[in-house]
Amino acid sequence: MTSDSPQSARLWHLDPRRHACSLYWRGWGVSQITGEFELHGVMNDKGKPIPRATIEAWKQRDKWDDAPSIRRIEDGLEIRLLTLIAKEKKTPADLVEMDALNRSVATLARVRRYESEGGHAGDLNEKVGNRNKGPRKAPKKNYFTAEQAEQLKQIFLDGCYDYQHQWWNAKDQRTRMILKSRQIGATYYFAFEALMDAIETGRNQIFLSASKAQAHQFRSYIISFAKLVGVTLTGDPMMITSELRPAEEAAAELHFLGTNFRTAQGRHGNFYFDEFFWVHSFEELNKVASGMATHKKWRKTYFSTPSTVAHPAYPYWTGDRRNRRRKKADQIKIDVSHAALAAGSVGPDRIWRHIVTIHDADKGGCDLFDIEELMDEYAPDEFENLFLCGFVDDSHSAFKFNDMVKLGCDSLIDWVDFDPEAHRPYGNRPVWAGYDPQESEDGDNAALVISAPPTEVGGTFRILERHQLRGLDFEQQAEFIKAVLSRYNCTYLSIDATGVGAGVYQLLAKAGAMPNCSVVKLEYSIDLKAQMIMKAQNIIRRGRLAFDSGMIDLVSAFVSIKKVLTTSGRNITFKAGRGGGDGHADLAWATMHILMNEPLDGKEKPMGTMEIIE
Repeated sequence: MTSDSPQSARLWHLDPRRHACSLYWRGWGVSQITGEFELHGVMNDKGKPIPRATIEAWKQRDKWDDAPSIRRIEDGLEIRLLTLIAKEKKTPADLVEMDALNRSVATLARVRRYESEGGHAGDLNEKVGNRNKGPRKAPKKNYFTAEQAEQLKQIFLDGCYDYQHQWWNAKDQRTRMILKSRQIGATYYFAFEALMDAIETGRNQIFLSASKAQAHQFRSYIISFAKLVGVTLTGDPMMITSELRPAEEAAAELHFLGTNFRTAQGRHGNFYFDEFFWVHSFEELNKVASGMATHKKWRKTYFSTPSTVAHPAYPYWTGDRRNRRRKKADQIKIDVSHAALAAGSVGPDRIWRHIVTIHDADKGGCDLFDIEELMDEYAPDEFENLFLCGFVDDSHSAFKFNDMVKLGCDSLIDWVDFDPEAHRPYGNRPVWAGYDPQESEDGDNAALVISAPPTEVGGTFRILERHQLRGLDFEQQAEFIKAVLSRYNCTYLSIDATGVGAGVYQLLAKAGAMPNCSVVKLEYSIDLKAQMIMKAQNIIRRGRLAFDSGMIDLVSAFVSIKKVLTTSGRNITFKAGRGGGDGHADLAWATMHILMNEPLDGKEKPMGTMEIIE
């Protein structure tokens, strides 16, 4: 192996260490470099031949093996260019090569600028820099490139559980009805599915929920998804365009609607009906909703946790609704058992049905639950309803499902004096609160409910907020209550002082803990429970209770309360779930704490203080 030329060899004497590195990068071994230096008489600063150990030391200290490729290329270009420059008589081929080498050096210099701090695309491409000299076009709003769309889709599909992949594979079904366990990511999934459909097909997407606030959960998810690929989405309705669709095509529209069907008319597109088993006036609303998807290109998706067999949507699920006014020979029978629908199935009415219980979700990769703990925490009938997709028979309930759902409203639309996002959501107007604590530190959930009391005799109690918590000691529960109520002018707080609640009450009732608030102690008894139920039934019957339709947990809490005999068998009391406790009706009991601040006839002024002890 020989060096480039005698001319380049003469350059070695100026900086032998650098040229040893150059030879090494071109494939020379340390021993070969040592021999080459001896051949050309390269000496160190003491005038002696450079030994192999010195070259090996240079290699280790300067980390020749770790040098990036661009540095090695630069070195080769430089040595070759210097060799050509040193030639006294240059041929035309030499001049052509020098010109090419100079262009390569300039290109590598641009790469270096790009890789340095503050580098940008203009360093690599001069045309990019020139584009920036003229007027700049504003970036397209709510726009996805083909690369962003593909990246987002991959993120989506990679994060799906098995049952969500089943929903994805069935996305082209004209109508889907899905019965599901709570908290398995259905709203999250369908928000993502709808966004991808809007990007890829340009079809409109319509989200129907029990209230505008609940529908905005879809919007929140979609905005978060887009940020994963650097796109900021705005607007309501939201307009989506993408590189995958023709530029002249209209943007896909995403509408987020509550169940006020009058505001839903006139739109068309794919629609997603969230928690359809929990909405009031389902028949009327569904006529408008299904009308949005009359054309065959649109898709309809209904998904929900189960409520009661008395809900108007139940005959749609079973297929009985289709059989109305049809001859017996034309009627159909649909198997809606879990065994028949666990894998998803298209029925004779062309509807694709699917049931996903918490056990199905667990088998499908969803590891978010401790199922044994939930089975211990919930009574068997509650667990069946919440997680195993079993419908409730409310015939023995103290409060009927259909009576409760009638009280739901669209709070973001109907309550102009309430802004849940504000620092003071209800201004300085008074609110009342009820707190149902845990029975013990490892017992049932605790619940805090905040209500705007009636502003006139016979007026409406409006539930502004509700919270559930678990696993806190009495001090932590008291701090939680104080923190939440600090945003309100709370003038009345009623606490069940049984068990752990006694400590919560003592902390909040002491002077200065709750300024300007009357903190009231209740201790449950058979008589007190009867009074609370009687008062709540009267208020509900007269339509004097209102809450956002998205608060389906509040509805479920009231419906779960049933009449039962006491252990003596001589009296009737009210319980939900397991014997000896009030089950998971905590939100209902906390609400009834508030209602009890108004006398049974609803005509007298609210009581300032009250202490009821068994």
